[in-house]
Amino acid sequence: MSRDTPPTADRARLDGVTARLPVFPLGTVLFPGLVLPLHIFEERYRALVRHLVELPEGAPREFGVVAIQAGWEVAATSPDGRPLPGGEVTLHEVGCTAELRQVTELPDGGFDIVTVGRRRFRIAEVDRGAAPYLTAEVEWLPEPGGADEAAELLAARVISVFRQYLGMIRPDQQDLSEQLPEDPTVLSHLVAATAALTVEDRQRLLAIDDTAARLRAELRLLNREAALLRQVRAVPVPLGELASPPTPN
Repeated sequence: MSRDTPPTADRARLDGVTARLPVFPLGTVLFPGLVLPLHIFEERYRALVRHLVELPEGAPREFGVVAIQAGWEVAATSPDGRPLPGGEVTLHEVGCTAELRQVTELPDGGFDIVTVGRRRFRIAEVDRGAAPYLTAEVEWLPEPGGADEAAELLAARVISVFRQYLGMIRPDQQDLSEQLPEDPTVLSHLVAATAALTVEDRQRLLAIDDTAARLRAELRLLNREAALLRQVRAVPVPLGELASPPTPN
């Protein structure tokens, strides 16, 4: 890596307890194993993608995705592409790394990329000045390993409730419920990312270290959402008139 190239990750520490990662603030929550396509238009993140692409063959091409807690980024930058004061946002503490899988360079210099969630982390400290984009010192969070009888029992219950929930929101796509993974941890991430939950709900699920605890929380959320859906459908007006306009991520 050349001296003037922004850092992407402190590889010497990546397999330990902590690492330094570039951070991409978004209005959404990424979970391990889930696909996240992104359109990159800001110069600071174009620089990040270019650096990831130029890494040696076999080097991990990862950055951290963290949901925005308050505020929003602005496009104002200095001539060298660094964000100007006033564009700061407050980030949630827990995020997930995104591995770059596919890159399409656009005529205007931007990129369309496809990433996949890898592993969860907690932000220890954010550095807003070391690179054109945010970087952070992060602590890797534990991932469950081995058989967990409680999680397996809960997974069966979640699959049953989630299938009913999918039938309520997607009655014409029943085949989706037949493709649910049996692995409790993978299932917990898929349900968290797929159910129509708020960013705050998803963030709380991402921060849970234990698979069984995450599945229990999802059972409560799915039962809550199903009850709301039944209540809305009891109202004698078209569902479309009650729907809120979509918010951009």
